[in-house]
Amino acid sequence: MSDRCAWLATALALLACAGTAPPPSPRNAAADPTSGEIVDLTYPFDEQTVYWPTGDRFTHRADTVGLQPGGYYYEAYSFCAAEHGGTHLDAPIHFAEHGWTADAIPLERMIGPAIVVDVKDRAARSRDYLVSVNDLQTWESAHGRIPDGAIVLLRTGHGAYWPDLERYLGTAERGAAATAKLHFPGLDPEAARWLVKERSIHAVGLDTPSIDAGPSKTFEAHRALLGANIPVFENVAQLDRLPALGFTVVALPMKIGGGSGGPLRIVALVPRR
Repeated sequence: MSDRCAWLATALALLACAGTAPPPSPRNAAADPTSGEIVDLTYPFDEQTVYWPTGDRFTHRADTVGLQPGGYYYEAYSFCAAEHGGTHLDAPIHFAEHGWTADAIPLERMIGPAIVVDVKDRAARSRDYLVSVNDLQTWESAHGRIPDGAIVLLRTGHGAYWPDLERYLGTAERGAAATAKLHFPGLDPEAARWLVKERSIHAVGLDTPSIDAGPSKTFEAHRALLGANIPVFENVAQLDRLPALGFTVVALPMKIGGGSGGPLRIVALVPRR
């Protein structure tokens, strides 16, 4: 039964009981998505935030801090950063000329049931590991077909290196020349095309700086997913705290008009078991 059907069934049951017994409190209702654990999958944005070697890093400037002449305390800051850094969204237009911009992605694509495909053991043996079609099919052998409308999260274990630039990116150097030294896992382009053609998913996220592995020069996984208007979430935190399935993701990016991406606040709602 889908989450929406389960919610409807619960609602009908409550209506059927109306007049015979008081309904359960909203906090205890099965339909309450916050009744379980809320897992924050977002890294803070600060001086340690990891950005692409060619992207502007996060800066946070104090404009006004302290006691004001009117007798009250006040703080206000300005910030500046590249769209693609930290826990962030890749909007389809990032690699697809006519794809959705950050502000145009339907919220239905950013909120919904999610799964975790865990390949950390295999990725530990290869720094540039590519999550394969076989990895996805192995997950399905254990848990069933990837649900329609799912947000697919890939756990490579690489998040353990955040925010050490040398270990997380493969280099602490900055500038265009540094991109040749990038090393981290990603999604095999063939697996990206398989998800597009064979499954009906809403988004893909992972715990590395890019959906394409570090050495990629053609960014085929980006092109396959974003070309199909499937948003991508990068630098996702704390995937080790999630089960393989049975939870909901809420991924809300900064609504940048015409943006190719932007900072992302992403959380998982995990029911108590």
